[in-house]
Amino acid sequence: MTLGTKVQKLIVSPSPHIHCGSSITKTMYTFIVALIPAVIFAINSYGLHAARVISLAIAGAMIAEFVIQKIMKRDSSFYDGSALLTGLLLALIIPPSVPWWFVLMGSFISIIIGKQIFGGIGYAPLNPVLVGWAILRISWGDYLNFDIAIINYDLAFSYEYPLSILKKVGASGISGLDIMDLIFGKQSGGLGASAIIWIFLGGVFLLLRGVISSMIPVAFILGVAITSALFWGADSVKYASPLFHIVTGNVMIGAFFLATHYSSSPVNKIPQLLFGFGAGALTIIFRVWGVYPDGVVFALMIMSLLNPILDKITPKIPGLAK
Repeated sequence: MTLGTKVQKLIVSPSPHIHCGSSITKTMYTFIVALIPAVIFAINSYGLHAARVISLAIAGAMIAEFVIQKIMKRDSSFYDGSALLTGLLLALIIPPSVPWWFVLMGSFISIIIGKQIFGGIGYAPLNPVLVGWAILRISWGDYLNFDIAIINYDLAFSYEYPLSILKKVGASGISGLDIMDLIFGKQSGGLGASAIIWIFLGGVFLLLRGVISSMIPVAFILGVAITSALFWGADSVKYASPLFHIVTGNVMIGAFFLATHYSSSPVNKIPQLLFGFGAGALTIIFRVWGVYPDGVVFALMIMSLLNPILDKITPKIPGLAK
């Protein structure tokens, strides 16, 4: 007599084991909702040019995701909102004057090289948006020259990029800029990244919804503030104030929307603080000594590469067996 045996598969996975009720789709669309004020600001400022860039970036990202997943025979994530968010974020950190192929190239690079080549959502070691922007900046940097990007637009502020002025002239060149004007988006820069107040409110919305932790954004902004304060204190004629650095470039969108990318940022609290502060400090170091006026993207990429090491830094609990 042969006794049949039933084999059960034991699945072992890391904690936590309690589902919070959230989902990828819900999370992605919460990020997208948080960016709506910045999108409205961009279209109101640059009209159909902004709508063109945003539409192309989103369409390019979603098409790239659909096609590459078909080719690689992976389950489709077309409707989960992750590709849509990638395209939208990329659009918000580039100017309205870029050609159509430039936008599509950025979207394709972000999805294919920055995301799908590593296995898709949850596996990318770098935020795909950062990968797309960085390759565009290095390969076709003239299109991301914010000094001339909005020269043909009739706007109620100077088309000169504040960070470029600082890089070329020093603090004396930005002395006439009003901080409140900068906060309310009266500065050249990315389509939505320059909408500082709306990006900040979007970030607060994410915090209130529990989609992101406050650790990384707060630490990032502190890193920017403290490091820039050291330079400013050493030579206020040459270097800008901490407040100026916080409200210009990609600092605000970087703190709340780029640095908080789930798979490329730490999950533990102390590593999150180190990650955010390190990225903020590197941002200022790149702004002061680097080739490019802004350093947010490259600072975040470097800290993301250190993420696996940072996430191993955890406090030892007394009495807990090793």
